[in-house]
Parts: sequence; C-alpha cells; structure tokens
Amino acid sequence: MQEVIKELKAHIKDVRENEPMSRHTTWKIGGPADVFIVADTKEELVHALRTLSEHQIPWTQLGRGSNTLVSDRGIRGAVLKLGKGFEQIRFEDCIVIAGGAYSFIKLSVMAGKQGLTGLEFSGGIPGTVGGAVYMNAGAHGSDVSRILQSAEVLLETGEFVNYDAEELDFSYRHSRLQQTRGIVTEAVFRLKHGDRKEIAATLASYKDRRLRTQPLQLACAGSVFRNPEGHHAAKLVEEAGLKGLRCGGAEISTLHSNFIVNTGNATAEDVLTLIERIRAIVKQKYGIELETEVLLMGER
Repeated sequence: MQEVIKELKAHIKDVRENEPMSRHTTWKIGGPADVFIVADTKEELVHALRTLSEHQIPWTQLGRGSNTLVSDRGIRGAVLKLGKGFEQIRFEDCIVIAGGAYSFIKLSVMAGKQGLTGLEFSGGIPGTVGGAVYMNAGAHGSDVSRILQSAEVLLETGEFVNYDAEELDFSYRHSRLQQTRGIVTEAVFRLKHGDRKEIAATLASYKDRRLRTQPLQLACAGSVFRNPEGHHAAKLVEEAGLKGLRCGGAEISTLHSNFIVNTGNATAEDVLTLIERIRAIVKQKYGIELETEVLLMGER
C-alpha cells in the first residue's frame, strides 16, 4: 500500500493516510479510511482511478457526507472526494451546468437568482450535485429526474461518458449509477424561466419549514428510511411510539421521526442497532418493511 500511496502523492496534491471519516460525514461518525484522496482536477481523478485499478485497491466515493453512515472500523482501500475544481457552475439561458462537487442547495439559490425555476425542491437537500444525481434526490413532489438533461461520468476504467436522463434509468431514489461504477463529474439541468420573487418565496418557505421540522442543529444524515409505497416512513415511526428512542449516543429525533441524531458520542453500531429496532417494531406493528435510504460504507 505504501508504494501505491507514494505513486498517488507524486501526481495528486491531497492524499491522506488513515483519515478519520468522522471528519467528513454529517453524522460525525466513522472510522479511518486507509487512503483519502481529494482530486481537484480531472487529470488527478483519472490518475487516482487508474492507479487504484492497476493495484486492485477497492475505492468508494464520498461527497459532503450526508446520507452516509461509515462503520466504526473505517474503510479499507481508498475514498475519493471531488475537490474545489469540481465546484464550478455556469448558465446558458435555461441550462445550468454544475460540477459534481457543487452544493445542491446552493445550486437552487443560484438558479433562483437567475430567474430559473425547477430546482426549488433541492433547497433543503444537503449534498452535492453528483450525489443528487446518483440518488435521484428529491423533495416536495419533484426530483432530479424531472430536470436533468445529462451527466458526465468518469467510469472506473478511466473513461469519460455522457449519459442522458433516460440512460440513467431513474426511479424513486435510484439511478443506474448505483450499479455502474463511476463518478459524476458534471451535470446539465434544463430549467424554465420564472419569477425571481416567486422562486425566492418558495425557497424561503421550504427553508422555514425545514428549520421548524428537522433537527438541523444536531449531527444527522437526513432521512433514514425511504417512504414505503402509500406511506410516510416518519409517520409510521412516530405512530409506533418510537420518537426519542435511544441506543447509546444515537437517538430518534423528537422533532422528526425519520431522522436519527448523534447526541455527541454515537457510534455507527449505535445507529445500526437503532435502525434495526425501528424496522423490527414497524414490521411487527404494521407488517411494513422499512428500507434505509442511508448509504452504508466501510468494514463491518
């Protein structure tokens, strides 16, 4: 591994060994990654993927660390993160082109300032553009699939490909990228002209609602469970009387029952144990299997 790290450091500025993932996840949970690589350019990213592939070192990608639970033992192999070079944005009439590392929340704000509508739903989704495409992120009755025109993806072979929206096989919180190994480096969204004041008002109302109903002042990862067809996960958890249930330092939020918060010293095992308790109780009471929306990473 040391030879590989030496090779990576020769071509990439930011390569770290045994980097704690708790520094990079919104849950503030996670053991160390063997190698943590921040690629600022496409050249650095291609070099990283080819080097890791050549030496058969497993890798995973991390965005802003929301919607992610890293195990206490950490991640064997490498973690790739897109750096500031992938945070660019530009507008061409109704088209917005954003780098894979660009903030999805900020994207909605910037589009609104341009008088473009269609991205308001993303105002409360705390991830990157790349992560939003990967998960087909959505809220308020809309999602990425409705506005995405195409995405540039770097495959693990080191080859860049462009997928249009249809090729990404979008469905509820799903895209083909969950089966095809690759990294979204850029996304193209097609929006519509709208009224700046109306867009700003919508974003403000969503933000106000979020602040009132979600425990954003605490370390959390967003919604833990997908909504089963015909149901709301939060309502099922709340009606099961589980608000405030704790396991170690992990607690079901008393503000929003589809959020699990880190009260200060939670481990990944605390969160996983709590998740399984919730699933078991909801299944027993309602016969419904809750599926997690959170991505699980690392050695178990």
